[in-house]
Amino acid sequence: MSKSTSSTKTDTRQLRAIGHKLKPVVTVAGKGLSENVLAEIDAALTRHELIKIKLAVGERELKHSITEDLCERTGAEVIQKIGNIVLILRRTDKPDPKLSNLVRIL
Repeated sequence: MSKSTSSTKTDTRQLRAIGHKLKPVVTVAGKGLSENVLAEIDAALTRHELIKIKLAVGERELKHSITEDLCERTGAEVIQKIGNIVLILRRTDKPDPKLSNLVRIL
């Protein structure tokens, strides 16, 4: 988790509950992150703040490596990892109330 945006235990529990209802917005396949996939993830984080990503890459080490790279390149933090699904968060200064998963649900 990023130190600047790290969540408390209560926040994390609440974010996981919100994330449970979400569907993955992007699927990462193959051997890593392409610039187009990264741009899609960045745009989705800007719009929704909290998103699910499906990692269809196979090995556990590769999933971990991609997740770390993804968070480093987008400025997001991992909220939860279960199997092939990663729930990530990047808060925005001015969330759109119609699109933000945090504003709409909270």
